[in-house]
Parts: sequence; structure tokens; C-alpha cells
Amino acid sequence: MDSVDLEVLKACSRWVNEGRGCELVTVIRTWGSSPRPEGAMLAIRDDGLVVGSVSGGCIEDDLIDRVRRHGITRTHPELVTYGISADEAHRFGLPCGGTLQLAIEPVSAQSAIDALLERLARHELVARRIDLATGEVRLDPAAPGMTMQISETALTTIHGPRWRLLIIGAGQLSRFLAQIAVGMDYQVTVCDPREEYRDAWPVQDVTMLHAMPDDAVLDMQLDSRAAVVALTHDPKLDDLALMEALKSDAFYVGAIGSRANNAKRRERLKEFDLSDAQLAKLHGPVGLYIGSKTPAEIAISILAELTAAKNGVALPDAVRVAAAKEAQQPAGPDSGCAVP
Repeated sequence: MDSVDLEVLKACSRWVNEGRGCELVTVIRTWGSSPRPEGAMLAIRDDGLVVGSVSGGCIEDDLIDRVRRHGITRTHPELVTYGISADEAHRFGLPCGGTLQLAIEPVSAQSAIDALLERLARHELVARRIDLATGEVRLDPAAPGMTMQISETALTTIHGPRWRLLIIGAGQLSRFLAQIAVGMDYQVTVCDPREEYRDAWPVQDVTMLHAMPDDAVLDMQLDSRAAVVALTHDPKLDDLALMEALKSDAFYVGAIGSRANNAKRRERLKEFDLSDAQLAKLHGPVGLYIGSKTPAEIAISILAELTAAKNGVALPDAVRVAAAKEAQQPAGPDSGCAVP
């Protein structure tokens, strides 16, 4: 599963190589309420076909109409602002007062889209700088904390996985979790020393490690943009990973299992000289309470909680109350395999 940004870039590459005209549209500034964040991208072909989104549909309709009536006429990048007045905000379907500024770039061979895709295929983090006067593009390595930059002369956008996810275990749940996480622009690594699970792994764009989990955690040198989720149900594997991950700067560390099993896990981890503060970082049982039962649903609940942690969002009390009530219910035969 490609991320939305990767789909947009691949569409640009495909259309240019087919001899079609197209433009790359990027949200560069927002004021007030806006449907899409800065950095969101859209590709529009010379017949109005689009991939991606910059507003959820409203601004896209205007862009499509202009291309269908006039074709691709720009020869250099142009900055366009939508929603300056309340009337325009209403006309384009923006929330009241919402304003966004777009960079609209005609795509050609000099746009270096193919070179960018080659670097992204190697999981590189890339800064793409485009000269707003000439359309000339330069690709440079980017640091994980870099963000989009705009000046009077140039626009620099950041591409590639800025977040890392290490999954312990290569089971069915891990497969769904990895697929969705790749689509969310995570660089995903799966660690499983068990050949019977690892050799049948079906997900592309995921690094597979044949190593002990604690070694994998140490080798990855986890920072504040990394997360670890332990999913094997085997304490010999999960606990090894958690032991090291909880000592790291990882923004999220989670483990699957029932509340009772996670309470026992915390007691075991104390024997590894983990402090109370380090143990408090553990999300276990992993995931938000959404009544999930199937592997796909559980994967969504895990990524929902992980996303909240990444964005610094405190979970609402209603979610915690529902989880607590669920934990008081009699345990079923599969209770160890689902989030609370």
C-alpha cells in the first residue's frame, strides 16, 4: 500500500512518461480552518484526472475546471491562494475563514520526479527544492526533523518516511499493521527469529529482520520518531524487545495481550531493572478500545493510539472508561489476542 504522497508522485511520473501534461499541486500555507495540512499534494492531468487531494474536493473542482477549459498552460511554478474572503471560503466549501495557499508546478523531465522516486524506493528521506522562477529542481538528503520551507524564491518539500515502526512478530496481525503503517508513511521493520513466520511474510516495502528482538531494538537506535509494537504473545520475544525499547526515546512502546497478562509482564520487566517511569511508557494492552476483534480491526485500533501519541493528543476520558469497563468483563478464550 503506497502512501498518498507516493501515489501522487507515481502518477506524475507515469503521465509525463506517457507524454501527457500534468501539474503537481502542493499545499504550502493554511490560515484558520483548512481541510488538508501543509504539504498535502495533488497531481492533475491535462484532461482533468486527479490523484491526491488538497482540500477534500472543493478546490479540486475549480482546478479541474480550469484545466479542462484552458489545458496545462503554466510554464513555471505559480502560487495561488484560495479562500481569502468569507464569500470565497463559502464558494469553495472551505470552513468559515479558512484560507490555503497552493504551489502549482508544471511537471516535466526537469522536475526530477523519477529521481525522487528512486531515492524513496531506497527509503531515503529527501528534500526537494524547486526554484519558483525557473522550475529547476534539486534533490538533497533531509534530516528527520525537517519540515517544508517556502521563501520568495524557492519551495522545499520533504519526502520519504519521517517516522519508524518496529513490529516484533510476523503473524497475521503484524501483516495488517505493517500494510496500513506503510500507507501512513512509516518506515516499517518487522523482526521475527522464527522461520515458520518470517519466510511466508507477504508485505512489500517492509524490512524483515532475522534477529533477536532486543538486538534489533539496539541496532535501530530508536529516537523520538520511532515506535515499537510487540505482537508475538511469546514473553521470550516480546519482553526482550520491550526491555530495551522502554529505555529508549521511542515515542510509543506497546504490547498485545490481556490486562492480566500485561500486569504480569510489568512484573517481569521490573526484574530487568526498569524504573517506574520507564514502565509507565508501556501501552499494554495495546490499542484504543473500539470493540475490535479481527486482526484488521485490532491493527486499526493500534495505529489509532499510536497516531494519538505521535500527535501529542491526550485520549478522551470516554475511551479510557470504556476500556476499563471492558477489562472487568469475563475473559473469553481469545481474550489474550485482542486489545481491551
